[in-house]
Amino acid sequence: MNTFGRNFRCTTFGESHGPALGVVIDGCPPRVPLGTEDIQPLLDRRRPGHHPLTSPRHEGDKALLLSGVFEGVTTGAPIALLVRNEGAHSSDYDAIREIFRPGHADFTYAAKYGVRDHRGGGRSSGRETVGRVAAGAVAMKCLALHGVTVTSSLLEVHGVRGAAEMEREIAEAKAADDSVGGVVEVKALGCPAGLGDPVAGKLDADIAAAMMGIGAVKGVEIGDGFSAARCLGSEHNDPMTPGGFLSNHAGGILGGISTGQEIVVRIAVKPTPSIARPQQSVDIHGSARSVLVSGRHDPSIVLRIPPVAEAMLALVLIDALLGQLQCRAFHDQSALGFDLPVFPKRDHMSDTL
Repeated sequence: MNTFGRNFRCTTFGESHGPALGVVIDGCPPRVPLGTEDIQPLLDRRRPGHHPLTSPRHEGDKALLLSGVFEGVTTGAPIALLVRNEGAHSSDYDAIREIFRPGHADFTYAAKYGVRDHRGGGRSSGRETVGRVAAGAVAMKCLALHGVTVTSSLLEVHGVRGAAEMEREIAEAKAADDSVGGVVEVKALGCPAGLGDPVAGKLDADIAAAMMGIGAVKGVEIGDGFSAARCLGSEHNDPMTPGGFLSNHAGGILGGISTGQEIVVRIAVKPTPSIARPQQSVDIHGSARSVLVSGRHDPSIVLRIPPVAEAMLALVLIDALLGQLQCRAFHDQSALGFDLPVFPKRDHMSDTL
């Protein structure tokens, strides 16, 4: 289960302290202009060591584009992207080789596979998202050709809002050898109506699965989310006029299919489990142990997770868009003879993809 998507398929590989990480993308359409300059900015936002309140692990995270691009455009062949690990300090984890870290996947990986990579969590490390972010950058390039952009913002940290206040919360947690979580909002603008499939392939279900697939995410809401449970139907329904919707409580998705409005997603990010405080645990022999996690870790993951969330939303949307383009080609050939009454056909859906 290291492959994501149906039409735009991404297989990530690599571990936190292995020689490299990367992704192979199969299904990217041909003739899409693409170079490392399109991928590197998103990787730079995700990489550690560029902010005093993030992990001091130094990684250049330079993308190597190995295949699938010729003379500046995609060929339709698989795209292989590689990022080498340069700043791993594996010896930092020698002391906990046989101890399960609370809040980490150490115990569950051992239970499933009978073996685990103790060096920074191996495949369960947040560093695995390097490949997903690289793939997401390619997806964003494809989406941009159809007028779709993906953005994100940090809404709160440890229950507080405001840039200065959020930064203070992270700094205080770091000083106390602790960590904090937060909430990130991700939006897609310019998304056409009609993306997603009913019942088993709902767009909001795919988005939720993609977001929950990010290791630190423990909750997802779309549109009003949980606050919808406290509304009346008359409050939550989005009125429609000949000019479009008057509100967007649904977050841009109805019946599992996009409405043409902004798609709005919020994710709850847990505190970083690696903290420099003694914690109660057990070792691989079942004996009680106390563990203190050393090494280089983020006091809060929320500062680096926005590009990961953007990437995952972009991957879901390009997968759905490619499926919808196939569906539209069929409908166009069938000459249905009508347009949507509220949202006319999108002329910007070009033949590039």
